[in-house]
Amino acid sequence: MSWSGLLSLLVPCLLSFVLLRFSALLDPGAAVPRVKRSPPLPLRFRHDGAFKILQVADMHFGNGAATRCRDVAPEVGGARCSDRNTTRFLRRLIEAERPDLIAFTGDNIFGGSATDAAESLLRAISPAIEYKVPWAAILGNHDQESTMTREELMMFLSLMDYSVSQVNPPGFLVHGFGNYHVGIHGPFGSGLVNTSLLNLYFLDSGDREVVDGIKTYGWIKESQLAWLSATSKKLQQNLPAPALAFFHIPNPEVRGLWYTDFKGEYQEAVACSLVNSGVLDTLVSMGDVKGVFLGHDHLNDFCGNLNGIWFCYGGGFGYHAYGRPHWPRRARVIYTQLKKGQRSWTEVESIQTWKLLDDENLSKIDEQVLWRDSDDDSYQSVHL
Repeated sequence: MSWSGLLSLLVPCLLSFVLLRFSALLDPGAAVPRVKRSPPLPLRFRHDGAFKILQVADMHFGNGAATRCRDVAPEVGGARCSDRNTTRFLRRLIEAERPDLIAFTGDNIFGGSATDAAESLLRAISPAIEYKVPWAAILGNHDQESTMTREELMMFLSLMDYSVSQVNPPGFLVHGFGNYHVGIHGPFGSGLVNTSLLNLYFLDSGDREVVDGIKTYGWIKESQLAWLSATSKKLQQNLPAPALAFFHIPNPEVRGLWYTDFKGEYQEAVACSLVNSGVLDTLVSMGDVKGVFLGHDHLNDFCGNLNGIWFCYGGGFGYHAYGRPHWPRRARVIYTQLKKGQRSWTEVESIQTWKLLDDENLSKIDEQVLWRDSDDDSYQSVHL
């Protein structure tokens, strides 16, 4: 291409840029369109063979400083305690743990206290954006109670900076909004740089429904389970890899974990749907899901095993959410480590988890290994 031809292409672009900047100077309050800041995709394991997920369950964010805390001890701040305590906790966790992904597992905002849903979401998610951490979100049963529908909320979340959230999978007609898959690829320099070594499934468990005249919580529908099974089957044809699932409202079988050797606190009844749609059976038949991470019940933070799959609560995170005085807000970390081959990293070796408390020391509690790659398929959780 000649210089004159190149100039003919560049001049209109430069002129448009100058006019856009000039208009912004004339009217600083005018909206200036910009492109979403996206994380480097695909997401991948680090050079040390690790990938760390921070689960944030039930922020219940309202209107920031104007929204008071619930169920906190006097030493937490009393009247000075607000949504700012929630964002402060999230910033502390990001700085301390340096997660590779943050998973917001529903009730990110508390609709009844949020005057503007978009503004509340921006404030709630802002620490992840400030630190440029990739993040994924699903909806709970309270997010849509403000000024946006569930579809609008997921669209907004998917368009926010550094989000890997999706409204729904392309090519599938599924119920709800926020059903999608995220693959975690091998590190740069490894032979698996173009292969997903860990699969993450995000599902919309709904909000509230009426069944035979009885009010109940939502549940994961047949179309979602069909998409989940088809996606898992396709992924495992390429390379069998472990997977993790994230949804807000627990499936009914989680109630039965009371009678098992769970790890953590089981302090309130499991608030699930009256309808059992076959979530557990589907996950077991898929064979790749090793752990499921839940929200919804703020006073539960336990992990328990159902048919070889670990179901773990994140524990209540937000200060405007109900809690219990002298029981610190908390978050869950999920840590995945690859095997070291002769020349580079290979497949996933182990999946571990622990919780961090919002106390003076960010206390680390309840460490356990959820899964380890082994010839023994009956491997169970080992406490570290």
